[in-house]
Amino acid sequence: MKVLTANRLTDGEAVWLSAARVWAETIDEAEIVNDKTAEAELEAAGKASYANNEVVDLELIEIELVDGAIRPLRLRERIRAAGPTNRLDLGKQARTAA
Repeated sequence: MKVLTANRLTDGEAVWLSAARVWAETIDEAEIVNDKTAEAELEAAGKASYANNEVVDLELIEIELVDGAIRPLRLRERIRAAGPTNRLDLGKQARTAA
């Protein structure tokens, strides 16, 4: 399973491509793909956003579902999804759950 991530060009925020083909600020909204055809479609949508100067650093990342939540396999991507590790009052982890 994979999702497409990037950094938004205007502010550097880590974002993930959703099924609605908009860039979401949380990984929970990312579209999950399971095969090469779907991966190629996701990458094509990401490349279009890159060409429009919306995002940079496109990357398909591997994920797993843990209790229904998306969890990146690589530590780097877990940090990008949550925020900085040195200050828990900053980044995505500082946002309160609704």
